[in-house]
Amino acid sequence: MSTPPHPPLEGQQAATTGPEDAEQTMPEQAVGEPKGVAEGVPTAVHPDPKRGDGRYPIAWLHICAPRGAVPTATSKCLCGRDRSAVGHRRVLALIADHANHRDTCPLRSSQEGRTAA
Repeated sequence: MSTPPHPPLEGQQAATTGPEDAEQTMPEQAVGEPKGVAEGVPTAVHPDPKRGDGRYPIAWLHICAPRGAVPTATSKCLCGRDRSAVGHRRVLALIADHANHRDTCPLRSSQEGRTAA
């Protein structure tokens, strides 16, 4: 006695007899605008028309003085200066020191001398 063959499960495809060749297609020529682009819409990224004037920040002064709390401040510069202060008197002194550093910073003084010449 032989058992009847089981029907194939759902979703399974019947086995093929051998490998099949893939369909060969010719590449389309790229002529004109790309497909899917609306008329009048630029396809290339254009540079930003707004240009800077060559200036960039080199020193930062961050002050945090919430109402009723102790104020804090931080003074940082690209030349390596990194100072901080806590309390009213020390923050005021750091603000004055930061303003003084703007005049004496080697990064700023060398830039100003080059542009003046």
